[in-house]
Amino acid sequence: MRLDVGEVDVFQEETVPRGTKLAGWSLLVQALNIAGPVRHRSCVSQQHVRGSRRQEGDWTIFDRRYWPGDTLADHLSFALRHEPIDLLLLKLTFTAVPPAEIEPLIHAAPTGALARRLWFLYELLTGRSLDVPDAPRVTAINLLDEDAYFTGTPRISKRHRLHDNLLGTGRFCPVIRRTPALTELIALDLAAKARTTVGRIGAHLVSRAASFLLLADSRASFEIEGERAPRTRLERWGRAVLQAGRNPLSLDEILRLQRVLIEDTRFVHAGLRTEGVFLGERDHDGEPLPEFIGARPEDLPDLMDGLLEANSRMRDDGIDGVLKAAATAFGFVYVHPFQDGNGRMHRCLIHHVLAERHFTPPGLVFPVSSVLLDRIDDYRATLQAHSGPLMSFIDWRPTPARNVEVQNETVDLYRYFDCTDAAEFLYSCVRRTVDEDLPREIDYLRRHDDAIRRVMDTVEMPDRMAEDLVAYIRRNHWALSARRRQGEFAQLRDDEVARIEEIVRDSFEVSTE
Repeated sequence: MRLDVGEVDVFQEETVPRGTKLAGWSLLVQALNIAGPVRHRSCVSQQHVRGSRRQEGDWTIFDRRYWPGDTLADHLSFALRHEPIDLLLLKLTFTAVPPAEIEPLIHAAPTGALARRLWFLYELLTGRSLDVPDAPRVTAINLLDEDAYFTGTPRISKRHRLHDNLLGTGRFCPVIRRTPALTELIALDLAAKARTTVGRIGAHLVSRAASFLLLADSRASFEIEGERAPRTRLERWGRAVLQAGRNPLSLDEILRLQRVLIEDTRFVHAGLRTEGVFLGERDHDGEPLPEFIGARPEDLPDLMDGLLEANSRMRDDGIDGVLKAAATAFGFVYVHPFQDGNGRMHRCLIHHVLAERHFTPPGLVFPVSSVLLDRIDDYRATLQAHSGPLMSFIDWRPTPARNVEVQNETVDLYRYFDCTDAAEFLYSCVRRTVDEDLPREIDYLRRHDDAIRRVMDTVEMPDRMAEDLVAYIRRNHWALSARRRQGEFAQLRDDEVARIEEIVRDSFEVSTE
C-alpha cells in the first residue's frame, strides 16, 4: 500500500523542520488520517545529519539514508525499529487499513522478527485473526526489547513464535521506557533504605511518625484539590489509606474505598459514573470549558476490567512497586471513572500498590501527597502532558445539565499510554520522601521528645502543658512571648523560663547531619 503525503509544513500544530519529510508514526497518521496524537515525531532530512540523527524541538531528524520508502510496510517498519512503540497509533493504523494490507507483510517474511511482532500486535490489539498460518518452528523472540523497556514475564505465543512481555494486555496496556533516570532510581533500592531508616528507631517512635505522616498526607491530598477538609474527612482519608493494600485490587475493592472516602452520597453518584466528566472551567453562563474529558460512561466497565487485569499481571510479574503504582494510578486517573473523587482515589491507589508490594515499611504511609502538593506545578504538568494532546481527538457537546457528552469513539485513547514520564515523576517524589521527609520527621520527633523530657526535668508540669510550652517557644523564635509568660505560664520563675528557652533552642536549632 503506497502512502502519498506530499509536502507538509505543519503537522499536529507543530512546524515540520525545513528540508525534511515525515516518517514513521507521523507519516502514517498524516497519510491515513488517523485521529491520535503523535508524541514522538520523526522526519527524515534531505541532507546528511551528523551522528545519523539530531533533536530539534519535539522532532527527531534522521539522516537522509534512513528514508524507508513510500509504502505502509516501509513506515511501519521505520516506526517499530526507530521510534518508541505507540500501541494507540498502532491500533488506529490497524483499524484504518484492511487486513488484506497487513497479511502480505507477514507472508513476505513469516519468520522475520519484525513481521512476527507486527503480526502478534495486530491480532492482540484488534482481536481479529489474520489469514496467516502459524509461524514455523523457529526461535521465539521477545515482543519488547528488554534493554529499551520495562517488561513483564514473557508469555509464549506459539502461533507467532513470540514471547509477549507487555506490562498489560490488548484491553489496557501501559508502556514504560527504560530511561537512564528510572534505571538510576531503581538501583537506589529506596524500599530497603526506608526499612533501614525505620529499623534504627523504636516501635513507639515509628508509631508516632506514622501518625504524623498520615495526617500530612491526608491534608495535602485535599489541598491538591483546593479543599480544606474538616477533621472528619481527613480521618476518612486516613482510614482509606491505611486499608490500602490489605485486599487484592478489584473493582469491588475500589468501590469500597470510594465509600470510605465519600460517606455522604446524597449529591455524588457512587460507583462508576453514568454521565460524562470533565476537568476545567466554566464560562459566565456556566457552560463547560474542558481541559480534559474522561472516558465515555459506556466504556468504563471494559476499561476498568482491562486496568485491573493489567494491574494483576504486573503484580504477578513482580514489576517494581513504584513503576506499577504509576501505571495503575495514572491509568486510573486518565480514565476518570467516578463522578467525583478521582484524584483522591488516584493517590490512594499509589498507596495501595506501594503497600501491596511491601515497598513502604509496615505501619507507615509515605506522604506522597505532601510531595505532590509541594511540586504541584510539576504534578499538573505531568498529568496534562498526557491528557492535553488527547483533547484534539475528542468530539464533545455540552448537555442541558451543563456537562459534556462525547460524540465519537474514544475508548482506545484511554487503553494505551506511555507511562514513562509519570513513572519518573512519581519515583522522584518517592525518593524525596525516603531521603528527606521520613528522616526529617523522625529527627523532629526525636528532638521534640528530648525537649519535653528536659523541660519536665526542669519543672514538673502536665504533659499537655509541656507540649504547649515547647510549641509556643519554637513559634516565637526561641522565646516565650510576654502574653504567654503573663498568662498560663505566670507561675514560672524567670530563671526557669530562661532555662526552658535554652533547652528548646538547643534541642531544635542544631542542624541535622
